[in-house]
Amino acid sequence: MAGYIGSKSEFTKRLRRVEGRIRGLQRMVETDTYCIDILTQVSATTRALQAVALGLLDEHMNHCLVAAAGAGGAEADAKLQEASAAIARLLRS
Repeated sequence: MAGYIGSKSEFTKRLRRVEGRIRGLQRMVETDTYCIDILTQVSATTRALQAVALGLLDEHMNHCLVAAAGAGGAEADAKLQEASAAIARLLRS
């Protein structure tokens, strides 16, 4: 079971809002909106996606990582490495 299952509807709503923002960005480009206004919306959309990513990471750490740590052994090591790699990807983005 996914660690975010209890927050699935919240994540879905957030992602639908991001989807709407992306459609809005497309309309802005199609209607020749001023560049700085588009960039402002790109920045807001990026922050919204980062909020989703951080929420998912938090859920993963509180559910999957804690459960694996309780089990110990190779599973715990693998989940810790997985979380570390995910954090590194987020920092690079």
